[in-house]
Order: sequence, then structure tokens, then C-alpha cells
Amino acid sequence: MNVKAQLLDNKGIDRALKRISHEVIEKNKGAADIALVGIKTRGVPLAARIAGYIEQFEGVKVPVGMLDITLYRDDLTEQSEQASLNETRVDFDVRNKIIVLVDDVLYTGRTVRAALDAIIHIGRPRAIQLAVLVDRGHRELPIRADYVGKNVPTSKFEIVHVKLMETDGEDRVIITEK
Repeated sequence: MNVKAQLLDNKGIDRALKRISHEVIEKNKGAADIALVGIKTRGVPLAARIAGYIEQFEGVKVPVGMLDITLYRDDLTEQSEQASLNETRVDFDVRNKIIVLVDDVLYTGRTVRAALDAIIHIGRPRAIQLAVLVDRGHRELPIRADYVGKNVPTSKFEIVHVKLMETDGEDRVIITEK
């Protein structure tokens, strides 16, 4: 793997998540009706960290769910002949909540589209917002994030790798070339 650049280190990720947490609180005038749903895999620990910061800043414990979008993908047959459903865990009623979907990288928008379908399948929230650690551009669908940790213009020949302590044993975001 040829590392082209490091975008964020552990302190940069932490600062970005704290800023996103403050922006979520500010936009929604508090945290009373907010619930966070992380898109598997790395959106889940990011959602948990944001929830921790919201609780620290507002004194409100917001629910956190985990969403597996495998069966909602539009490229399911391209991925594998045998799709396997991993765990979705949303242990709260999404109705009348402001759901903040959390993911690591926003690229084409297709993962987010699948996540929107999956959330709507569970229930009808009052609103759905999107928080991403990195927005790298190249959208194929009309989707944009409400909260972005870092905007990074990339080429289609580059790959953004988000590494998190919970899943990879380290916190950093790097760009490599295909």
C-alpha cells in the first residue's frame, strides 16, 4: 500500500468529531430528539464517539444504533452471489426522532442511499441528517452531508482509508493510490 498522504491523525479525528458534535447540537437546538445511527463498519464507532461528546457537552445521553445496509445496496449482485446480512441494531423507536446517520467516508453516495432505505424500512423519522468524517467528492447521487469532518478533493484513482482504534487498532486517515 503506497501511502500518498495522511489526512488526519488521532488528534485531528478527535477535533473533527468534537466539531461535528457541537454542530449537531447547534443545528438541532439541543440533543433532546436526536438519535445516532452508525453505518457498519466504521460509522458505528464514530457514532458512539459523537454520542459521547454530545453527552459530555449537553448532559444528554442520545441513543446509538448500528445499521447494516448490505441488503439495501444497489450493487448487491456485483458484490457477491451470496449476500450475508450482518447485524442491524436500532433499539429505539425512530419515529419523530432526528436521526443522524454516521459514516466514515462519503464518496458516490450509494451507501448513504442504501442507509436511507434501511432507516425508512425501520420507521419514519422526523428528519434524517448525515455526518461523515471525510467527504471525498465524486458523487453519483444527489446526496450531501450535513456535517463533515474534512472535505478532501481526490482523484478516482485514490482510496481514502479510515483507521479507527475500535476496528483497526489506530486512529488515522490516509490516502493511497490504487
